[in-house]
Amino acid sequence: MVCIDLNTNKVTKKILFPQDVALPTTYLNDVRFDLRLGNEGTAFITDSSQNGPNGIIVVDLASGESWRRLNNHPSTKAEKIQTFLPIVEGRPFLEHQQNGSVKQGAAMGVDGIAISSDGSRLYYCTLGSRKIYSVATDVLANRNIDEREAISTVKDEGDRGGASDGLESDSEGNIYSTNYEHNAIFRRRHYDNLWETVVHDPRLLWPDTLSIATDGYIYVMAKQLHCLAGFNREGKDLRRKPYTLFRIRIDVQPVLLR
Repeated sequence: MVCIDLNTNKVTKKILFPQDVALPTTYLNDVRFDLRLGNEGTAFITDSSQNGPNGIIVVDLASGESWRRLNNHPSTKAEKIQTFLPIVEGRPFLEHQQNGSVKQGAAMGVDGIAISSDGSRLYYCTLGSRKIYSVATDVLANRNIDEREAISTVKDEGDRGGASDGLESDSEGNIYSTNYEHNAIFRRRHYDNLWETVVHDPRLLWPDTLSIATDGYIYVMAKQLHCLAGFNREGKDLRRKPYTLFRIRIDVQPVLLR
């Protein structure tokens, strides 16, 4: 991890992960922070590996120490093609092999994460599933707690109405999920836990990372992952330039745990 002071544009801190935390197969992906946990705060990072163990990496920002939680737990793993077939722009999302065979296109594990407005729960989802889960943050952040106790706090939060690799939360307790199957962003309302559509637009081609800013907008990238050559039977790169960062007014504030 690298900390950059935006006032000076200088790197102020570097945190290196040991080999038993960042494995040879590790794919460090989304990150969320709770600056109240620990002396300088705690970071939570998803290991979205496609070919190795998945899990959540916890980082003490003061000491630089890090450790793995929910390592290869079923909730962090992508579903097999036999139980989950994502559909993007009307086509099955599959990875086409040179020998003519196909495999699950959405094979990456835990990807999107978001912290609840009170900081008590970390929500997470895999690329290859329509489900969302949560786990207690204080258990993740306490290195002295047994892994079995951490697993005992995992909760299946149900179906999101589509698969995604981006989650976010707001100060009112709502949870947001990108939806690459429907070119949309969904929101789970805090008062009844029902999902609703925030925006649907054909230009949202594989919406990915979400970020709510203090200006009342939610920002999202459309990265067109499904358009890469390996995911198309013809082997053609179908990405459409220019790539775009969208913003949608939602008139709520971000979760700032500091």
